[in-house]
Amino acid sequence: MTEEEILSTLDNSNDGYYCSFVELGHVYSYLIDSRLNVFRDDNHRWALAIERLGYNPRAGAITLDINYYGNCLTNLEFYNGRPTSYYSIQPNDADNFNQTIDDESLKSDAKIWLVRGQEVYLSHNKQDYVDAGIKLKEYEQNEIRVEEVGRFVVSQNRDLFRATDNELHKSIPADLKKILVLDEWFHKDFKLQFSSAITDDHLRQTYELNRRFTELSEMNFENFAKLFRLQEVLEDDWNRDIWENNRPSSYETWKMLAKVIVADDSNQYKPTLEPNTHWINWPESGSM
Repeated sequence: MTEEEILSTLDNSNDGYYCSFVELGHVYSYLIDSRLNVFRDDNHRWALAIERLGYNPRAGAITLDINYYGNCLTNLEFYNGRPTSYYSIQPNDADNFNQTIDDESLKSDAKIWLVRGQEVYLSHNKQDYVDAGIKLKEYEQNEIRVEEVGRFVVSQNRDLFRATDNELHKSIPADLKKILVLDEWFHKDFKLQFSSAITDDHLRQTYELNRRFTELSEMNFENFAKLFRLQEVLEDDWNRDIWENNRPSSYETWKMLAKVIVADDSNQYKPTLEPNTHWINWPESGSM
């Protein structure tokens, strides 16, 4: 077990399919809460379980995604025949949740959510949200959005929405010990763009197939090819910039956590960067 091996595992967590580095600013899910759990044992095995709680309007649910990384992961979920790096849980009772929501807003008569079998209070009082640091968007008068309700409820009942030890160990061997838990840290989203290489012949076939049915009929092949190759260059530049500036090994959070794991010493985590994992720092989350 070395710091370099740990950081390399995190840097190369994106496979272009269903494994990726945890994305707090995911555009399909409003960030509500997050937590980071660090595990290791005495046999050079280590793992991270990073929790991301968010509201996904497309799924119509508040979902807790546990993102797994390590050198001993087991029982990973599969999708389309490929492993995924996360496991999703819905802490809310689905029927109860749907009865309280109308078009992504809280119904005026909604009183409680059932979360892991327990009733939690739903507030319609604007001051409660203000006191919790939540500024209501109010696209319509007195409207309270689901993500705003979720953020308020979690501020009052955080443990109910956190992963249990059994859930954390779903893909981590049970004998690994938890050596550090962080409720906040400095984070950068790290998502590379992947696309298959396209030959000139394939590009020509694509052009011919589409030009009769799209606006490509107004563009000759040479200009189409030039624009496509330019997009490839821009994508390469994007990936290069993200790799240089956002990969986990490029900043202190993950370097320190690698030291924690190798030394089995939580005191190695001494951050100098201000934590930014609170939802207020990720306004683009859920933006699509």
